[in-house]
Amino acid sequence: MNTVSVQDAAKKLGKSEQFIRIGLQQNILPIGVAVKMSSKWTYHISPKLLNEYIGGENS
Repeated sequence: MNTVSVQDAAKKLGKSEQFIRIGLQQNILPIGVAVKMSSKWTYHISPKLLNEYIGGENS
């Protein structure tokens, strides 16, 4: 499964990595999902959703 790293998503959006993590954890950013496993979060950022989100902002 193809995924974008938190670091790469932050660079593409011009935001901090923490912004991306919190946005996914709070289900605010529509670019992927955050799942809490025990006490640690894991992230999946969809390349397709990220590109659609970026495209939507520039339209």
